[in-house]
Amino acid sequence: MLRVLGRVSSINVRKVLWTCDEIGLPFEREDWGLGFRSAQSPEFLALNPNGLVPVIVDEGFVLWESNTICRYLAGRHGRADLLPVEPQARARVEQWMDWQAGELNSAWRYAFMALVRRSPAHTDAAAIESSRQSWDRHMRILDAQLALTGHCATGPDFTLADIVLGLSVHRWLMTPCTPSERPLLPAIAAYVERLRERPAFLQHASMETP
Repeated sequence: MLRVLGRVSSINVRKVLWTCDEIGLPFEREDWGLGFRSAQSPEFLALNPNGLVPVIVDEGFVLWESNTICRYLAGRHGRADLLPVEPQARARVEQWMDWQAGELNSAWRYAFMALVRRSPAHTDAAAIESSRQSWDRHMRILDAQLALTGHCATGPDFTLADIVLGLSVHRWLMTPCTPSERPLLPAIAAYVERLRERPAFLQHASMETP
């Protein structure tokens, strides 16, 4: 059975778990990382030298990097609905997945660590505000894309892009701020309501876990 190594508080682990649920793929999850078995242990570093979760072990095949894992699982199990085979359609899905992992993640990191994780290393008020503004700017980019498609990230069909972006949207909405601090983004609000129709979204984007 597929093994998924990582804690559920990690947004990157939840990407993989949601993908598994969309595929209907059974798995065993093992707690690794903050508060659990150390991801810096020799045992874990032998699987991922970066010391980060998630890692999967699929019949002896070891893979890390969450978006790559999601693509691998969709491809391995023939889910062309989640990851299209046609080159342009696939590229569009991967474009938004890579944007989430690079641009969007970089924008929210400092503010999230300060406001949610309460990290003592992230207390600079100016850096928090700069991160918040960058985060909101990137969310406006996503809002414009969703307004254009009228449904999901790349068009009318749900794909892997919506798994990684859906969890990012959930994190943005769950991060503390006053109503006046968070911009009103109607296309994102409608998008979340559509995602709420998916049982796997409700499970992996819970109110307890930003």
